[in-house]
Amino acid sequence: MSTIIAELEKWGPGSNSKPLDQDSAKKYTWGLATSHYENFPVISWAVPKPLRQHFANVYAFCRWADDLGDEIASASDSLRLLEWWQAELENCYRGECVHPVFTALHTTIEQFSIPITPFANLISAFIQDQSVTTYETFSQLEDYCQRSANPVGRIVLHLANCNNTANEAYSDSICTGLQLANFWQDVRRDKLIGRVYLPSEDRQRFGYSEKDLMTEQANDAFRELMAFEVDRTRNYLIAGRPLVGAMPGRLKVDIDLMIRGGLLVLSGIEKVNFNVWKERPIVRKSQLFTAGLLSLFNLAMPRPVKPIT
Repeated sequence: MSTIIAELEKWGPGSNSKPLDQDSAKKYTWGLATSHYENFPVISWAVPKPLRQHFANVYAFCRWADDLGDEIASASDSLRLLEWWQAELENCYRGECVHPVFTALHTTIEQFSIPITPFANLISAFIQDQSVTTYETFSQLEDYCQRSANPVGRIVLHLANCNNTANEAYSDSICTGLQLANFWQDVRRDKLIGRVYLPSEDRQRFGYSEKDLMTEQANDAFRELMAFEVDRTRNYLIAGRPLVGAMPGRLKVDIDLMIRGGLLVLSGIEKVNFNVWKERPIVRKSQLFTAGLLSLFNLAMPRPVKPIT
């Protein structure tokens, strides 16, 4: 059971728990951010120390929203809880914080003047998940990424005090690329929970039928389809690379590491000959460590970055 779901009785709607003080609320969000496994570390060693707690506060918000959307058995219950989470967000912006995540997050919002839009967009994506399980076109999938992934990057730009139109475009490209890479490595996992992110128009283009999809066929059509999606996703990640140079200090390393991590996932898909039905590519810690060293090297001695394969 998710940590978040296990705590609904204590911190969910209608609970009688007393609000935590700031220090206790920050410990709560820090615990969530440092205890949950992800392919990419949430609080990277490259994140400047003064920003780590703020990253944890944002992560805790996302973790709760994600689990309310994905870990609840009933879609109607998920919708009810996500609407409650949206109301808590609005209360937070009015300075009325009860839930520990919002008690901690309020300080981040105030210090960095983060608007409500990216947080609300994230919740809207999780709400969409309750009724939309397939996508007809890539444009529809891209719109979903704009609300399910890109808002996180825009929040990070606020934390780094470098949010502007150009940087937002680079960040959106990276975040969409990372989301798509996650979709392609998780084709089978998503299908098992009733979700298909491979757009229907793309499947039709390469002759990959609905029957092939349902029976998890790794035929030539599927490999051609996945090769197309991997190439398109790689272009998103590479197009966002100018953001690395625009970020302050050690955050350059963090953004570069995220891009490299996404590219490693794509390379992993290629190395299994695109058969993600049989094998889910995983970025090993040793690969992330090597990518981190390369990022540090590029920060210390700026030069053109070679493509990653």
